[in-house]
Amino acid sequence: MLETAKNILLILSALFPIVNPLGGSPVFLRLTEDYPATARRALARQVGVNSFILLIASFLVGTHILNFFGISIPVVQVGGGLVVVANGWAMLNQKPEPDRGREVQKKVDLHDIFRNAFYPLTLPLTVGPGSISVAITLGANLPHHLGPNLRAILATVIGAAVVAVSIYLCYGFADRLAAVVGESGMSIILRLSSFLLLCIGVQIMWNGVSALIRSFMAVAHEYAQSPVH
Repeated sequence: MLETAKNILLILSALFPIVNPLGGSPVFLRLTEDYPATARRALARQVGVNSFILLIASFLVGTHILNFFGISIPVVQVGGGLVVVANGWAMLNQKPEPDRGREVQKKVDLHDIFRNAFYPLTLPLTVGPGSISVAITLGANLPHHLGPNLRAILATVIGAAVVAVSIYLCYGFADRLAAVVGESGMSIILRLSSFLLLCIGVQIMWNGVSALIRSFMAVAHEYAQSPVH
């Protein structure tokens, strides 16, 4: 039981700062500002469920999927980082729109809302390439013996569930945070969050590029040291 608790803490400490649902709540609110509160909470719940499934899938089968397609984690980081950069840049340059209130909210269709639940709200804005690569790395270190393996899987499920619940709470009640902070304060937080999202994307992409460069340099060094040459 103690080992399971340690694994849960390890997973939370690794994933929670990267997922950062509190920091993502202003971004979520900006993207869903035309939705009524009930629809926003339903969407937040769906994003939480999607995030839970994506984290578990990355942990359990992520390594096997990447190996099957011949894709390395650095390549995932580069591609995902580019997507995060694009979203951060678009949000940073988005012009504020006038509040259209109930007129727009009456026209909201739940089917249209849930089309955005996975992309871009779950992937890459909530569970991005950084979170996925961490989950894949943790999954790659799973013990191979049945008992420890089951305990590690249980810890992963619990840890991912805690992260998913925190996503729902932070996203679903982001409007209340906005009411406390105020419109001008929320605008400042949104701009800072958009800039941080842009920086996170650049950092994720750079991590992938750096790993690819190191891999290339290692291969080049081996080739240069080869007796044939």
